[in-house]
Amino acid sequence: MKNIAVLGSTGSIGVAALDVIKGLGAGYRVVGLSTHSNAGLLLSQARRFRPRWVSVFDEQAALSLRGKLPRGTALLAPGVESLMEMAAHPDTNLVVSGLSGGVGFGPLVAAVKAGKTIALANKEPLVMAGRTLMAECRRWNSSILPVDSEASAVFQSLDRANASRISRVLLTASGGPFLNYKGKLDKVTPAQALRHPRWKMGPKITVDSATLMNKGFEAIEISEFFGLPLDKIQIAIHPQSVLHSAVEYADGAVLAQLSVPDMRLPIQYAITYPERRPSPVAPLGFGDLRLDFAKPDFKRFPCLELALEAARAGGTAPAALSGADEAAVQAFLEGRTGFTGIARVVEAVLARHKGASTPPSLAAAVEAEQWGRETAQGLLASSKFALKAR
Repeated sequence: MKNIAVLGSTGSIGVAALDVIKGLGAGYRVVGLSTHSNAGLLLSQARRFRPRWVSVFDEQAALSLRGKLPRGTALLAPGVESLMEMAAHPDTNLVVSGLSGGVGFGPLVAAVKAGKTIALANKEPLVMAGRTLMAECRRWNSSILPVDSEASAVFQSLDRANASRISRVLLTASGGPFLNYKGKLDKVTPAQALRHPRWKMGPKITVDSATLMNKGFEAIEISEFFGLPLDKIQIAIHPQSVLHSAVEYADGAVLAQLSVPDMRLPIQYAITYPERRPSPVAPLGFGDLRLDFAKPDFKRFPCLELALEAARAGGTAPAALSGADEAAVQAFLEGRTGFTGIARVVEAVLARHKGASTPPSLAAAVEAEQWGRETAQGLLASSKFALKAR
């Protein structure tokens, strides 16, 4: 029996994970669910899956669930501590982390130190302190299985007998909603940025996909997760989102993972690993299959280069990058800065960052992420900083 805690169960990853678990049937039990503030959907999920615990991060939203949960389901106290409690509990043996942003760091660390298997969609922790987290996994006999479609594709394409003979990884990107956009990017609205052409995701990751920051995060994630130098990761725009990523070996052979763009496939693979089970995802049609690839436009999408620069700087720079991006994206979604303001804020934060280039401790990574977020918030509030879209 796999007892599964789904953190972020009301987000796109969590909803997809629960759909997968429902289809798998016997042998897979949901023991924990969590949401930030979507108490209504969480209540519906709790009634369907009858977990042992639920957690609502927002205190007011949590109060609305009192007296409504199924018998046997406990409402944990609001806050990140309850997420950590579910992730590390002895009755949990698989954690699906669909949390967004830095809030997923603490629960991931708690799960790792408890020796759990984690199906990880929340890439920010690996951006913040990937090398240290992977060392902690080895120390505590924990396993992280990637849920991101691209990282999962690399994981599935990895010939472990020849892992030391990897020439490069092809990391693909859809290009987001503005790949062929002819207008000025400084004028686009949050509504436009949230219309992703291929994937249905939460607002933060959707905006990151629009700026290509998400692809920079994934390059860092894959570098840290697989222990690959950054210069072995080649990013390519692939608008069909069918080839999710590929691995090239020393002899020129390329192993790739292809499927229709549906997050349920990498989620199910992580949940059932190492077994493959029939899934609700439609099979790939090869009759009219088309695969296009192009180089990313770093000038038009500067967030990608900023992420790679932070990765090259090392140390706490990626953690600061993550915090700054979270604050800047939130400001964009709230109409406090323009789309191109995201990159300008992140660039200004990284210019102010100082730190050693050695891998940070977990505590140092959390501190740097908070510094990056607070520094960005300060810049966003300052009249001296030009934040309006140009």
